[in-house]
Amino acid sequence: MKLKTRLDYRARRHRRLRQKVFGTLERPRMCVRVTNKHIYVQFVDDAAASTLVAVSTCCKESAGKTNRAAAQKLGLQAASAAKAKGINTAVFDRGGHAYGGRLKTIADAARQAGIKL
Repeated sequence: MKLKTRLDYRARRHRRLRQKVFGTLERPRMCVRVTNKHIYVQFVDDAAASTLVAVSTCCKESAGKTNRAAAQKLGLQAASAAKAKGINTAVFDRGGHAYGGRLKTIADAARQAGIKL
């Protein structure tokens, strides 16, 4: 019998979460993905299956840092890019990760910049 890994459990939580969270053009889904090397934030319109805004720590300013300070900066960058596209409200998609640490920091920074989650 195969042992379940943490990744399997995260994927299961993410599938369960995606049944409840749906983004539209007026209120897109703010999808956050945290890996060992980078953090990715996307604003997705699920109705049209398109990404409206995408930012990550792959850019030069963040230089691959994934700590909470980088998450704070990334949340502010994502919110300002979303504001430039006319996005004021969003549905937060934590991607199966626990809501805390870097995820909570990104959400708080986006709220601080004026995005209603």
